Amino acid sequence: MSLIAVAKEAGVSRATASLVLRNSPLVAEPTRARVKAAMETLGYIYNRGAANLRQNRTGTIGLVLSNISNPFFSTLTAGVEEANDASEAICLIANTADSPERQSRQIRRLREHNVDGLIICPAIGSDQKLIDELTRLGLPYVQVLREIPYASGDVVTADYALGIERAMAHLVETGRKRIVFIGAMEMHSAALARLDGYRSAIRHFGLEELPVIAGTRDHRYDEEALDRLFDLPEPPDAAICYNDLIALTLFHHLGRRGMIVGTDFAVIGMDNLPQAAAAYPPLTTIATLPQRIGAVAATLLQKRLMQPERPGERFVITPELVLRNSS
Repeated sequence: MSLIAVAKEAGVSRATASLVLRNSPLVAEPTRARVKAAMETLGYIYNRGAANLRQNRTGTIGLVLSNISNPFFSTLTAGVEEANDASEAICLIANTADSPERQSRQIRRLREHNVDGLIICPAIGSDQKLIDELTRLGLPYVQVLREIPYASGDVVTADYALGIERAMAHLVETGRKRIVFIGAMEMHSAALARLDGYRSAIRHFGLEELPVIAGTRDHRYDEEALDRLFDLPEPPDAAICYNDLIALTLFHHLGRRGMIVGTDFAVIGMDNLPQAAAAYPPLTTIATLPQRIGAVAATLLQKRLMQPERPGERFVITPELVLRNSS
């Protein structure tokens, strides 16, 4: 079935039918609808591969994530796909498991599949070598959530520090004075921003800074270190957690100690995963809006592909504090 047949069925020129296939804004909506109806009637399938070949594009992008087992990234991926649907791009997903070595292998494999560009959450331990590799491979990119310091290019992230500061202000307003940060990770930009927000708020409110409790990549934390704080004459009365998964793990820890979440001890997470609202009690959390981050990143990558030489842009999404019964 040819495009000429579609044009004849719709009563338009072949050039107009071609504009409809390319989503050109030059075509009036009634005409666009008529051409699409003709395609449906005749069973016409657009050969996008041939069109992409003419444009030296494949219509595919790579999405390189640090840990696809984390439900946060499922929501971010939904945002990417939402924007891809509008731009008619297809996404290939790769998981680095927070390994720079695996990350390098995955990027090369995606390059072998001729992706047009990448959206990437850099693995823990990534540095300027990652940016140098992307440049050498000729891959346009957008960094999401985490970023390599001083790298050029496009970035979409959340204002983690502001989110933590707002959560700390809420705890202080409700009478909490000994607030601990639980789940500190190996240092990358998103982890540093969280700690900066915590320490800034501690100074602002004149609170005692308690020892930070280390976290792990599998969303656990040093329970023995936290127990030592609970055994102090003046134990902590609230916690800000690195993410919701650590906060929900903390619920169980507090239960084992006979403490009531939200009454004896306040807990705030980060990310606003679906599990947060379903927990008992429902978890107060800092919504970092991953779906919006994903959509903005995908849109920004398409913009980069259309304008390769434009200056890099940095979008910082303002988080929202979602109040529930745990605080």
